[in-house]
Amino acid sequence: MPPTVMNEAAAQVDARAGKYLTFHLGSEEFGVRVLKVREIMGIQDITAVPQTPRHVKGVINLRGKVIPVIDLRLKFGLPGAEYTQRTCIIVAQVQGESGAIQMGVIVDGVSEVLNLSGAEIEDTPDFGEDAAGQYLLGMAKVKGKVKILLDFDRVLSGQELHGLKEMLH
Repeated sequence: MPPTVMNEAAAQVDARAGKYLTFHLGSEEFGVRVLKVREIMGIQDITAVPQTPRHVKGVINLRGKVIPVIDLRLKFGLPGAEYTQRTCIIVAQVQGESGAIQMGVIVDGVSEVLNLSGAEIEDTPDFGEDAAGQYLLGMAKVKGKVKILLDFDRVLSGQELHGLKEMLH
């Protein structure tokens, strides 16, 4: 392999290194860049919005700002679960088509903040065209376990977000 190709690959891996907030959905562990996270809050009253996809739970009032909330379990096609004391909303800043917006993401529980090096992150295996691979930054190997690193901009983008934004303005 020519040195330039290897250096480019190494640079790409290193770009993914950094701090990640880890959380779980069922038995699976996920991570998202800490830079995307604005705050973490307990579950609260969510105002349902008619005619939205099933995973869009509605909106919350966050210090006078209305932000949409999605249930990540439902977004990923997992069965819904009862909300518990550990269930929380991660408020994330995501890049939409028309700029940065805040979204709430319901997860089963937050675990820890990990500082991942490039060596701990592997590329995502190819799951085929329609699979969730489009949402993934990579796979982190930490203490013998695999954590799935998500690209929140991709997870929380697309038509549904566009439609919500229109509705909120």
